[in-house]
Amino acid sequence: MSRVGKLPIPVPSGVTITVDPDFVTVAGAKGTLKQFTMPGVTVTVDGNVATVTRENDEAVNRAKHGLMRSLVANMVTGVSKGFEKKLEINGVGYKAIVAGKVLKLSLGYSHDVDYPIPDGITIAAPKPTELVVTGINKQMVGQVAAEIRDYRGPEPYKGKGVKYAGEFIFRKQGKKK
Repeated sequence: MSRVGKLPIPVPSGVTITVDPDFVTVAGAKGTLKQFTMPGVTVTVDGNVATVTRENDEAVNRAKHGLMRSLVANMVTGVSKGFEKKLEINGVGYKAIVAGKVLKLSLGYSHDVDYPIPDGITIAAPKPTELVVTGINKQMVGQVAAEIRDYRGPEPYKGKGVKYAGEFIFRKQGKKK
């Protein structure tokens, strides 16, 4: 039995889960998310607890069991609390400004980088060197944060670039004289 898949998913008040033959829809205060159900795995809702079961012990269905449970649990968390990723920008002259639906990044290039903010994602810049990416879809929040980080990842000598808050950057010594 999958250790992740066998755990029940608590459904907080204000969140509704609708199970169709092909899709699972989770609606809450922050929005609605929809996920297709994988063949060989079924989702059932009993009151305020959702469970995920598989039809047999084939390796493919065992893998899908834990994945489907994680996806549904993340949808429940997303529509009730939401997800956020924090990014830090280090470097002289490196900064970020949110202008409408575009994030303008000054990262030491000869031009500013314009990143269009996708629908369903909110980016805030409390300081010019801090970014907060929030949304209800965990995968989308992580993807947007990773794309922003990829414009100028942290380098190991001075630590300049965009990094996740709390991320440890292994530093190298540099040239010896």
